[in-house]
Amino acid sequence: MSQIVNRDKLFLGSCFALITTAMAFGIRAGVLTQLGVEFNLSSQELGYVNQMAFLGFPIAMIIGGPLYNALGPKKIIWVAFVTHVLGLIMTIFSGGFWTLLISTFFVGFGNGTVEAACNPMISDMYEGNEKTKMLNRFHMWFPGGIVIGSLLSQFMTSANMGWQLQIGAILVPAVIYAFLFFGQAFPASQDEGAVSTGENFKAMLSPLYIFMLACMALTAISEFGPEQWIGPILGKAGASPMIILALVTGLMAVGRYFAGPIVHSINPTGVLLASAIFATIGVVLMSQATGAMVYVSAVIFAIGVCYFWPTMIGFVAENLPRTGAFGLSIMGGMGMFSTSIFQPIIGAWLDGETAKAAEAGLTGDAAELAAGQATLQNMAIFPIILIAAFIGLYLYKRKNATVHA
Repeated sequence: MSQIVNRDKLFLGSCFALITTAMAFGIRAGVLTQLGVEFNLSSQELGYVNQMAFLGFPIAMIIGGPLYNALGPKKIIWVAFVTHVLGLIMTIFSGGFWTLLISTFFVGFGNGTVEAACNPMISDMYEGNEKTKMLNRFHMWFPGGIVIGSLLSQFMTSANMGWQLQIGAILVPAVIYAFLFFGQAFPASQDEGAVSTGENFKAMLSPLYIFMLACMALTAISEFGPEQWIGPILGKAGASPMIILALVTGLMAVGRYFAGPIVHSINPTGVLLASAIFATIGVVLMSQATGAMVYVSAVIFAIGVCYFWPTMIGFVAENLPRTGAFGLSIMGGMGMFSTSIFQPIIGAWLDGETAKAAEAGLTGDAAELAAGQATLQNMAIFPIILIAAFIGLYLYKRKNATVHA
């Protein structure tokens, strides 16, 4: 390669690409209620709009994962930029439910393409424990970007700025990451088995990978379910939903930045088990809290979901390296596919609980609060299942380490 790979600039560009993804997530959560009012959409219909963002993500990763070995990260990241810009502009000019579905899908496709390019690229640029540390620092910008997006949405909504302007703000980090990547040399793939996507696929048939795939589906919905529906669910709990989202994701960003020593001292399986326990406690408390206690329960929830995504990716990169970029992409894709499947289901839960509240004689804010809390109680089942799963993983890893000692 005639050009020297500028690792720092590529990592910074990756972070801004992820900020674009995260701001889309945060601002969409902020304008969800506005979209429902403007286009007269039910919670289930809003769930289908959300679904398109999370569905576009895994489709992009399933396509981008196997193509990474052949095309490399440079071409894939430019696909991300084009689809981000296309989706955001189409969203701004949407006229109703169907155009929102299509435009949101493009944004989701851009989000997934970012992960398909940047996860394996960062994995290629660093070695050993440095992989998990840098993947955590990269993924800290997902919650970090949501903080930016949620606070910006809160400010713009308070200033009576429309949802179109809020969506337009996401174009700013998109242009920045395009500028940072422009003209840069990109690394060649260093993952074991990267020369053959077929070898990657064979490695992905291992029981451990399939088990982690199932766990990824549950960790993702445990994190993104409460976050994406924060406005409709906690809007009447006596606390600002967007401040709650900013608090949760801000704590996640700080936690991921300092993830290296934590993962090293506890080990990834211990981190995952502790995360499932805290996530369960946090969701259950949020389903019962009002006023200031909502913020307290949100902090516990943040501690729980903080390390889920990057530690799952890092675990696979370290323990199943022959799955390569394809394996990492499918792992992330499964997380988002699971989240997409549950979006209209969560919306239907909320509609159903609202109807139950009305039948019980509740009206107005009291009905919305009861429906939101009941919906959160339904969501607690996901991290509860993970507690059992990660106890099993911890015992398996401990037994395996003893056998090979």
